[in-house]
Parts: sequence; C-alpha cells; structure tokens
Amino acid sequence: MVVTVDAWQPDQYRLFASEREQPFWDLRALLAPVANPTVVDLGCGDGRLTRRLATALGARRVRGIDSSSAMIEAARAGARPGDRVDFTLGDLATFDEPGAYDVLIANASLQWVGDHRGVLARWFRSLAPGGQLVVQVPANAHHVAHRLAARLAADVLDDPPVDVVAAHVLGPEEYARILVDLGAGAPYVAQRVYVHHLASSDAVVEWMKGTTLTRLRGPLGEVGWERFVARYREALREEVGSGPYTLYFSRILMAARRDAEWR
Repeated sequence: MVVTVDAWQPDQYRLFASEREQPFWDLRALLAPVANPTVVDLGCGDGRLTRRLATALGARRVRGIDSSSAMIEAARAGARPGDRVDFTLGDLATFDEPGAYDVLIANASLQWVGDHRGVLARWFRSLAPGGQLVVQVPANAHHVAHRLAARLAADVLDDPPVDVVAAHVLGPEEYARILVDLGAGAPYVAQRVYVHHLASSDAVVEWMKGTTLTRLRGPLGEVGWERFVARYREALREEVGSGPYTLYFSRILMAARRDAEWR
C-alpha cells in the first residue's frame, strides 16, 4: 500500500511523541558501537528522532527517507547547520542501495509495505559488511481500535483500504526465519508490549488519526473523513468507555548483523 502524501499530518503524529519514541530508543539499544557510521532511517517521519540518533551514534552521515512529502517537509524545516543529516522522499518498499550503510533503522514503517521477506532482503543487502539492521513493527491488529476501524471502513467504503498491520505484519518466528535465511549474524527478534496510560478513549482516536486512520482520509474525502472520525469515536466509547484508558501496544523488534562473508 502507498499512503497518499496528504494523509500524513506531522502535528497530529507528534501528539504522542514521547510514547512513539520509546521503541525507537529500544532499537538504538540493540546496536553495537560503531565508529562514525553511515546511517539510513527508513520511515524517518518529521526527522526529530533521526537528528537525535545522528548525535547519539556520532554518525558521519545520516539519510532520512519517508514516503510522505508532509513529513519530509517538516524534517527539512527542522534542519540545523552541522546536522550531517539529509531528508529524502522515497519508497521504502523498493529501497535497495547495496553495501551503502553501517546502520539501517526502520521504526514503525515496515508495516506500510507488503512482501516483508523481499523488502528485508533488499534492506539487508544495503548494509556494508558488518553493518547492522534494526527494525520495529506494530503487532496490534487484534486491538479493538483496529478492529473497529476496519469494520466501520467496510461499512462506508465499497473497497476499503487494507489494514496494513493485519495484512502485512508477520509473526516473530517468521521474522526470525527470514533473518536466518538471509544469513544474518546474531539475529534477534522479540515481541514487547508497551503500556501507555491515556486520558480517555478519545485519546486513542487521536493516536489512530496520526497513523492507522491515515489510510482512510483520501478515499473518504474531507467531509467523509470528519464523519467517519466522529462515528469511530462514538463506537470506541461504546466499546471501552470514555474514561481513562490503558493502551497495551504490542510491537515486534528485530536486529541483525551482516557478516563480512554474506553475499
């Protein structure tokens, strides 16, 4: 699935910035030290974390790539002299730059594209010998917020866009198998539940508007989108109540190293 560029709104996405960045830094913790690495961040969003990662890793050069022009514009607007970071509009599904990077990070972006075996093979090939891959994908298609969105979308659209988490995301064991089949050194795959205490179920709606529901904005049009969000908000209140809500967010984290002998 290709997300329409106008669907993404950086300000909406940043409403839960602290919660969204937790798995990013957990990916950072999986990286072994590298001196002055070249880094690519696939699905860099507004670039805020990309710039911080460049500093944390002492990177020689960092590229941030995203499929959303709105996100890339926000990332470029936040650039500062001496960042050593550049931001580019690009397609994560076809990204393939053999041997170019010491570190490839993809935080909550792989789910937007299909054929994860093929995509991970191309990403892995983009590592230099000894390079490291760290990837995180949501694994929460079972959550009531996703199930309601899918059901309501089917009610109002003849051909609703696919729920990318349900359609594309594999299980931890399958990701481990893919990494082993690629010949990865030190493959690591784990599923982790992040616990987010939100003010209300309405906050869940705002969370979903920043990511999952973006797939519906284009097909519905602005008027249809506003009506859908209102209906979705009411349906979620009926399902889980309107008071404080604890969001149990399951994510899969993986890491691997390209050994020098890998081809």
